[in-house]
Amino acid sequence: MLTTILISTGVVALAEMGDKTQLLAFLLAARFKKPVPIILGILLATIINHGFAGALGAWITTLLSPKTLGWILGFLFIAMAIWTLKPDEIEEDEAKIAGRFGVFGATTITFFLAEMGDKTQIATVALAANYSSVFLVVIGTTLGMMIADVPAVFIGTKFAQKVSMKLVHGIAAAVFAVLGVITLLNVTVLA
Repeated sequence: MLTTILISTGVVALAEMGDKTQLLAFLLAARFKKPVPIILGILLATIINHGFAGALGAWITTLLSPKTLGWILGFLFIAMAIWTLKPDEIEEDEAKIAGRFGVFGATTITFFLAEMGDKTQIATVALAANYSSVFLVVIGTTLGMMIADVPAVFIGTKFAQKVSMKLVHGIAAAVFAVLGVITLLNVTVLA
């Protein structure tokens, strides 16, 4: 139980570092200087987005045999390791929504949209397919997002300048790679 939350938290917190939604948190914080509605918007968007992703991951487990699923997940985690090495850039259009819906609404909408098909959403799908409790995975992945994004809101660009994103991405990639190798080894043991 605790392992599911800790792994989900760690994987997503590392994957989120330097991600476009973290950059969006920097942008919204610099623009609005209202951390509470920004943080609450991030939380709501993440719960909704990762809740859907977790449900998708659980649903996938009903369609595939454990062996097939294990192979897919193992290679998916390794692909995530490679993808994590490529940092994201924020698109200006995502920030323009902010003017229409207030700070909380803009954060919720832009974060939800920015997370669609993002590394952390795909990781949530994979983690939910890998672990038996979608609820614990979503708690962990949401916690990971908050760990990565709340400091971005409070510290803004000063934080980004002091942390080596290349190092953080390297660590995240290594975690994904290890998860992939462990998953593939478990599949070969079951075979």
